[in-house]
Amino acid sequence: MKFMKLGSKPDTFQSDGNNARYVASELATDITVTVGDVKFFLHKFPLLSKSAYLQKLVASGNEENNDEIQISDIPGGPVVFEICAKFCYGMTVTLNAFNVVAARCAAEYLGMHETIEKGNLIYKINVFLNSSIFHSWKDSIIVLQTTKSMLPLSEELKVVGLCIDAIATKACIDVSKVDWSYTYNRRKVPEENGNDLNCNGFRNRPVPKDWWVEDLCELEIDLYKRVIMNIKTKGIISYEVIGEALKAYSYRRLPGFSKGVIRSGDVIKYRSTVDAIVWLLPAEKGSVSCSFLLKLLKAAIIVDLGEMAQEQLVRRIGQQLEEASVNDLSIRAADGEDVVYDVDTVQKIVKEFLMQDQNAEFESEDNEVQEIRRPGILTDASKLMVAKLIDAYLAEIAKDPNLPLSKFVDLAELVSCISRPSHDGLYRAIDMYLKEHPGISKSERKRICKLMDCKKLSVDACMHAVQNERLPLRVVVQVLFFEQVRATASSGSSTPDLPRGLKDLNIGSHGSSRSAATHPEEDWDAVATAEELKALKGEIAALRMSNGIGGSERNGGDSRNSVDKVAISKMKGLLKSKRIFSKIWSSKGAQGENSGSDSSESLGSANPEEAKSTPSRNRRHSVS
Repeated sequence: MKFMKLGSKPDTFQSDGNNARYVASELATDITVTVGDVKFFLHKFPLLSKSAYLQKLVASGNEENNDEIQISDIPGGPVVFEICAKFCYGMTVTLNAFNVVAARCAAEYLGMHETIEKGNLIYKINVFLNSSIFHSWKDSIIVLQTTKSMLPLSEELKVVGLCIDAIATKACIDVSKVDWSYTYNRRKVPEENGNDLNCNGFRNRPVPKDWWVEDLCELEIDLYKRVIMNIKTKGIISYEVIGEALKAYSYRRLPGFSKGVIRSGDVIKYRSTVDAIVWLLPAEKGSVSCSFLLKLLKAAIIVDLGEMAQEQLVRRIGQQLEEASVNDLSIRAADGEDVVYDVDTVQKIVKEFLMQDQNAEFESEDNEVQEIRRPGILTDASKLMVAKLIDAYLAEIAKDPNLPLSKFVDLAELVSCISRPSHDGLYRAIDMYLKEHPGISKSERKRICKLMDCKKLSVDACMHAVQNERLPLRVVVQVLFFEQVRATASSGSSTPDLPRGLKDLNIGSHGSSRSAATHPEEDWDAVATAEELKALKGEIAALRMSNGIGGSERNGGDSRNSVDKVAISKMKGLLKSKRIFSKIWSSKGAQGENSGSDSSESLGSANPEEAKSTPSRNRRHSVS
């Protein structure tokens, strides 16, 4: 038994060092309450006057044992029970954001309602929550965090819901009225980096619209999801700020997210986080960046989120694909696959992008089928940006020695419908693939080169191509001719015509009647030898020098024409003299007039001699 001095007022509990707590008093204790491994030596009157649960326990106990009670499952354990017991004794009780939820749940457990005594502990705690905690931004967040350890009772008591609503309401308030303490990314503020010696600089800066996003990152995903849903329901915060909040949470809660990976850990935990973020994404286009969406897609693939969520992200990314970079698109293939990159997913994204420009059909009231445009009609600028992006992406994936040609070609053909002024990026990708895959067949080499339009190569790309030992001979010949077309066009000379043999080499033109026995197709699909390219290099260098001189004398017509004639003469002499073009000239008699090549794909007239006698045909086959 424990005693306290007669007439003294207890102000705290004491301990004897053996897990025993008591009130110093001369009155003998008449009840022992065991909570966990701690024994409380107390008095029945103050306890039973405020706790319906303790009244019930004492009344139900037998006469011999009604002064010993054991409580094993009270919320908060011995520490919180002591708070309730102190209140019963009239001692000063200290409540704060960290213990108020536990105290509220313990008071509910003990039945400390107003029906037992007016001004009981439950009432006092509710007043404290409403008058203090819910008026404080940070305290509301702390309290909401503590409710997790008190579930499901904290949910039943509506403490969770009240906290969530209090937080969401404060987040939605006009920023001009925000006057409470909050955390913000001060790295964004110059004065926080030592650039401003004014200590009040940050304090005087206007409150940013996303001032609340970092504080909410402290919440676990289930509570965070409910807060964001509440904020969205109020309809006050813009979708851009909601997107910023989701971005901040992803970077804080998903290790490695900024690099497009998820570090080893609890996959199930990360899966629920990724799933919630995807589910919370605002429907409005542009609410988050394409880069963020792609990082989210990479995370979804890593945690195996599911096809539905991944398809949703693919659809969203496709709508903003022009914003992406090659690094964003570099989605790693799943473990166990031979290839490095997940090209199939990128293909799906590109298809989603292109689908925005398709027509949708609907049936009107008079049963007539009409066409309407989708709301997201693509601009030429966005198409060009995506085409350049995919060209650069192809150059990146081409470095993978295990990448099948079909994946490369299929992706390139998806954007072949997008007209772009230059094919230099595509040429670099093709050249990289040929470099990393030297063992591909002639037909495969021909297939990949058909993706490129030689007329759209820059001067530098042409000069590289005519010296490129990895290209088929037919491509080198075409590049050589179009380089000369450019040279003569820039100096004002008439466009030279190409012999029919070269015309038949135009990639994509298969209507020639030339003899397969005389010109086996595989000869043109084979690569040129080093000696042949070396000879071409010397002639092209001389040709470019001549053209440069002509360009510098644009005010002297005779001099310019003279140089142009020399350049054209060199070109024709090159075509006639080099061994690699001998097949072209030897075939002119056998071909006759029966060429089946489509005029829109033809490159020139049959031969120089024919060009002199039939100028009208020259014009028909000239290069535009």
